[in-house]
Amino acid sequence: MKTHSTIPVALSLACAIAITCSVMLVSLAAPVRGQTPAALSQAQTPVIPTQSKINLTLEQRRNIKELIKDLNVPSAPANVDTAVGATVPASIKLSPMPADVAAKVPQVKSHMFFIEDTKVVIVDPKENRVVDAIE
Repeated sequence: MKTHSTIPVALSLACAIAITCSVMLVSLAAPVRGQTPAALSQAQTPVIPTQSKINLTLEQRRNIKELIKDLNVPSAPANVDTAVGATVPASIKLSPMPADVAAKVPQVKSHMFFIEDTKVVIVDPKENRVVDAIE
């Protein structure tokens, strides 16, 4: 005759389930430790790159660069911030956009510009801020 030992197997299975459930309950009761947005320091704040505010195509950018490079405009000092959104210092001489550039790229007609090394920096004269920098 064979004897079945299902009781010890059932007890082992019940113990395993009980232990698993108790571990899950303990882990659910543990406090969550995360950072709130206010707790982030300045160094951890993500930097979002700014984009041009005048949406020029590559061809328009090339036209501007080609037409302005032939002008005899003195270059600004190399330490001027040319990032989009940067305020242009009052010491920088801004030039009006040439008529031939305004004819080919109408959205820059009312803007000013300056040259910094090989960059053409387009400035919104109302806010005195950089709106694009063409390398």
